Amino acid sequence: MLTVGLAANCIVGMAQDATIVFMPQWTAQAQFAGYYVAEAKGFYREAGVKVRIEHPSATQPAMTRLRKNECQATTLQLCQALEAVDGGIPLVNILQTSMNNAMVIVSARGKDPLAQKGAKVGIWSVGFGQLAMCMSTKERLNYQWVRFAQNTNLFVAGALDATLAMSYNEYYQLVQAGVRMTDKNVYRFCDHGYNVQEDGVYMSRDYYATHKEQARRFARASRKGWEWAAAHPEEALDIVMEYVDRNHIATNRTLQRLMLKEVLRLQVDRESKKREFRLRPDMVRLASRLMAENQMLSREVSYEELISEK
Repeated sequence: MLTVGLAANCIVGMAQDATIVFMPQWTAQAQFAGYYVAEAKGFYREAGVKVRIEHPSATQPAMTRLRKNECQATTLQLCQALEAVDGGIPLVNILQTSMNNAMVIVSARGKDPLAQKGAKVGIWSVGFGQLAMCMSTKERLNYQWVRFAQNTNLFVAGALDATLAMSYNEYYQLVQAGVRMTDKNVYRFCDHGYNVQEDGVYMSRDYYATHKEQARRFARASRKGWEWAAAHPEEALDIVMEYVDRNHIATNRTLQRLMLKEVLRLQVDRESKKREFRLRPDMVRLASRLMAENQMLSREVSYEELISEK
């Protein structure tokens, strides 16, 4: 019995010591600064967890890798996580970084996005636009969605009436391209009843079930990375730019500085004025209801289905 017990303990130890391949949902940028900091500053090592950060490719998105068990953790927007769970992939949210929605619609020629019914609106080909589709239906805007890969060229060239943008990314690309932003032509989802959380860190429920302590250590160290980035933004930016250069990403320090500042702002809950790092049940209910009403989900996915302990 002692031998069996020792063997069982060894198996558990091996499971907890396994390397977590962590794959953010997009290429290297300040959106993921906290994780880069946690690795660079040794927070993962101090927490006793082995982490390897990899980035997705156009042919191998992070969620595809997670399904194939080729990575153990990824970042997902809440709406994406709801789709995955509804599609039969049980997930666990182990850390929530976003407390506010970053999506905006920017209209051309200074027009109000809500006054452009039937407009041609740019949307990401890789996803992230579920909430915008819900809003278009609910507000009876009947937008014609035009998919783009990863930049703002179509909008700047005048081929679109409006485009979706993240307030920490494409929004600043448009500013750098000379697009004038006003309260009239920029619609912020968070200010109009669509404040749904975005980025969180997710694991498959099966993996989490056998690696709970490892997952908790990873989450704690990642949170520490974000808190350090908030306290030392310029040094965090230095670390981000190392990842950007290593991955040959076409960007610049100015854009990444703006991105980091906005991502950190979005982490502060509007009500508590704190970085809470938690999934909010009310926002899960809002997102799930909106998506179910628009046939994006076959049913409403509950908050309890996403949290670690049911």
